[in-house]
Amino acid sequence: MNSITMNNNFLLSIIIPVFNEKDNIKPLLQRLIPVVKNYKYELIFVDDGSQDNTANEIKKYVEKNNNIRFISFLRNFGHQMALSCGYSLTKGDCVISIDSDLQDPPEIIPDLIEKWKKGSMVVYAKRQTRNVDNIFKRFSALFFYKVINFLSDTEIPTNVGDFRLLDKSVVEYLNSLPEQSRFLRGLVAWSGHPAEYIFYDREKRFSGKTHYSFSKMVNFALEGIISFSTKPLRLASLLGFIAATLGFLGIIYAVIGKFFFPEALVSGWAAIFVAIMFLGGVQLITIGIIGEYIGKIYIEIQKRPKYIIKEKINI
Repeated sequence: MNSITMNNNFLLSIIIPVFNEKDNIKPLLQRLIPVVKNYKYELIFVDDGSQDNTANEIKKYVEKNNNIRFISFLRNFGHQMALSCGYSLTKGDCVISIDSDLQDPPEIIPDLIEKWKKGSMVVYAKRQTRNVDNIFKRFSALFFYKVINFLSDTEIPTNVGDFRLLDKSVVEYLNSLPEQSRFLRGLVAWSGHPAEYIFYDREKRFSGKTHYSFSKMVNFALEGIISFSTKPLRLASLLGFIAATLGFLGIIYAVIGKFFFPEALVSGWAAIFVAIMFLGGVQLITIGIIGEYIGKIYIEIQKRPKYIIKEKINI
């Protein structure tokens, strides 16, 4: 621990991505500012193309507090892009990302900072209970981590979201990565920086509805798997091998039956139908998996901007 961290003489940056969260801005700041006021801090709101009054609500506080920064996108680019934008503009010695819905309590921020002061480059806020989430949400989250860690070559910490603290050097590493599609949970874990955990109980969303629909959750999971593993391609090869083996065994069975047991050989449409459906399914799955990777390559080689900034205030 150096003299800067001992004396709280460091800059704390907090990135807050928002999308249609106008009713959560005031209660968030009412809980967040008392926590961070004892540090040198900056709060960076990244408005991901909100269509309600979120931007104007944030601007009210930007005018009163020079430590609050505001960025807005021209349209919705996604949660991970909003975080990436915040990371690219932050100046902090340590950087915390937190959502605005108050499911992640700001009050544990000092605990994250204490872990960082002791040398941890990454400090995850890990959910020890999720009782406020419905059964589907809890099951899908458990399934997500099981699947992604089974398929991924990089171990993704379970029950952690994007509420975490990163050292400045980790943020610089993230900013240096060339990926257009960014699965930040995986990118942070892939770096291998020393990590610690702070456990907390997940709270109920203060206002509004979650923006992660089932389809978005599926897309998010696919993004993570494809970004960090080639195992699905191996799985496609395995399915092809199994289908080919079964087909070969079927040929042997038909030949033996034709010459040695012609009276017992029963031909019917059901077997043919099942064989066609099985082989067709394997082919479609294989093509789909390959297509996902080709689509990923297509997005990367386009090299379009990750986001388009509409407005900046205090930056």
